[in-house]
Parts: sequence; C-alpha cells; structure tokens
Amino acid sequence: QVQVVESGGGLVQPGGSLRLSCAASGFTIVLYTMNWYRQGPGKERELVAALDGFGDRTSYVDSVKGRFTISRDTARNTVYLQMNSLKPEDTAVYYCNARRGGGIWGQGTQVTVSS
Repeated sequence: QVQVVESGGGLVQPGGSLRLSCAASGFTIVLYTMNWYRQGPGKERELVAALDGFGDRTSYVDSVKGRFTISRDTARNTVYLQMNSLKPEDTAVYYCNARRGGGIWGQGTQVTVSS
C-alpha cells in the first residue's frame, strides 16, 4: 500500500532535459519531506534535491543548482524532478524517497546523458 514509483528516465544528449516523476501511494506527500537521490556507477548515493512538506522549502546539491527543480502536484500526489542542461556527470539511477521518520524508497529510474 505504501510506496513510491519513479518514472521518466531515459537517454538524453548533453544539454537536454528530462522530467522524472515520483507517484506516491498509501500516504500524502505533503506530510513528508520528499527527496531525490542518485547513484552513479561506482559512486555513493547522493541527495540531489529535497522538498519540505511543511513550508515548501527546497534544497539542492551544489552541482545541480540552477539546473534541477523539485516540485509536487498535490492533486496527483506526485513529486517531480525537472532536469535541464543535463551533463554526462548526471548519469545515474535516480531514486525517490519520502521521509517522516524512517523512509520510503522507490525502485529507481535510469538517467543516461551521452552523445
């Protein structure tokens, strides 16, 4: 019942854009801090964006500031990650996470940025 499911990943050229979606079921996302993580090949999992369920505050890792935007559609109970000006270093599996003590994780969606 309680889960998040990511979608929207794929192959894109450098400078291109993708929008990832995180559809939540069994809970209301506005009551949680929603996060996007990523893990590239041979790298540690990294928090790239966060959206506070209280006050709509956002935060981003420095490497994506100005390029990525996290947002939510409360009617759809869905969180998005708009990714613009993509770089090869953005290649990773991207994971949605919901946190309010403990966490709920999705299965991940692959983003590959390559010419």
